[in-house]
Amino acid sequence: MVLHIIEATVCGPHSLELTFDDGTYKRVNVLPLLEGPIFEPLREPYYFARMVLDPIAGTVVWPNEADFAPEALYELAPEEESLASEKEPVASEMAGTV
Repeated sequence: MVLHIIEATVCGPHSLELTFDDGTYKRVNVLPLLEGPIFEPLREPYYFARMVLDPIAGTVVWPNEADFAPEALYELAPEEESLASEKEPVASEMAGTV
């Protein structure tokens, strides 16, 4: 199945909220994908914020014509999962470790 993004919103310095045509909604951080000269401008939050949805291609694009395949964005872990794995242990997890 070919995926298309039907809604997209910038929600952080390198984060997007995306809705795909299969009904999947995700918030993802694309920083790990920003490699190579075409993506260098997107490292700057002010430029990243210039993202628009291309309804014909069904993906997100920037003024320098950088874009991502919807499938690549679909495969990214939701941002909540990424953040959860980086969180410090909570007090209950640290119980007994003095």
